[in-house]
Amino acid sequence: MSDASAIATPPPAPVLAEAAPPPRPAASAPAIRWYRTPIEREAMKQVLKKSDLLAALQTGGFLATITATGATVICAYAAGLWWAILPLLFLHGMVMSFLINGVHELRHETVFTNRRVNRFFAALLAFPGWINHHHFAESHGRHHRYTMHPPADLEVTLPVTIRWRDFWRQGFCNLSWPAWSVQGTWNTARGRFDGDWNRAIFPESDPGKRRPVVRWAWTLLIGHGVILAVSLAMHWWIVPLVVSFAPIFGAWLFWLCNNTQHVGLQDNVADARLCCRTIVINPIARFLYWHMNFHTEHHMFAAAPCYRLGKLHRLMRDDLPPCPVGLVATWTHIMEVMRKQAADASYRHVASLPAARAVAVAAPTT
Repeated sequence: MSDASAIATPPPAPVLAEAAPPPRPAASAPAIRWYRTPIEREAMKQVLKKSDLLAALQTGGFLATITATGATVICAYAAGLWWAILPLLFLHGMVMSFLINGVHELRHETVFTNRRVNRFFAALLAFPGWINHHHFAESHGRHHRYTMHPPADLEVTLPVTIRWRDFWRQGFCNLSWPAWSVQGTWNTARGRFDGDWNRAIFPESDPGKRRPVVRWAWTLLIGHGVILAVSLAMHWWIVPLVVSFAPIFGAWLFWLCNNTQHVGLQDNVADARLCCRTIVINPIARFLYWHMNFHTEHHMFAAAPCYRLGKLHRLMRDDLPPCPVGLVATWTHIMEVMRKQAADASYRHVASLPAARAVAVAAPTT
């Protein structure tokens, strides 16, 4: 969310810097006629089917993982194993950095069959990450409707430039993260919705739309304040690090995964294959990332649960551009695009579409 600094919601690509200020967002925009890969009806019904069992495995497995990594840090502290605390905290932070991806999926309300269950777990994951899930849901819904069509979508804007110094600064020990999160949450709690993007999606004329965002900001401030006060009073300083500030550490894998989604691609096209990037990664990273490596599939069929995206990918594979396998291959490709953009600011990577099913992508947006 390029223009949402006053809202304490981590943007999908926190280290991608805009090359120029984005245009002012419009209050409304015409619907876009998005290209959809033709898929047989019965196969599509299976892909869109929600499963509480698979939802529990993904959500419960992720919660169990962050609980386990957090518990090992606290146990090491209690046992006086000072040499183990930092590496264990780094591992815990690596997992916790993916909280935003869990919130993202649950606020799409495609994980569990029950809407309230989705929202409960979204709030549960949002709390330790200082994520304002109400703001995120509104912004991200607009991002899906108008993906990479500024000014209707300013959650992600192109062109962007990869700053490798941010990988080292934010991916290992991001000491600026607490101040950014707390200050942003405080601004929101006071009712500040700074920036064109925030004012477009939360206009002053609709205070009811702003109210849940402000209430959740106060929940974050009070909740984490209580955790901090009680922990310090009990001399358990490790608890706030585990519960409230773990994303300071170890975000390197999140950085490498999350920043692949749109960088270097095209805007103002009506085909998710040209403005989103699917990558193939190992099962562990895919689980932590909530299957968002299948990003083209997610944008083309946003109603598909995350745990079905692998199946959807197999159904769509013949209609997709080549998908890089592994993060090394992915970033080798992205950096080549970055080099071309450095030489020519107007350059955009045009993904190679399968010849047999390629369509005109400059589709009208009305």
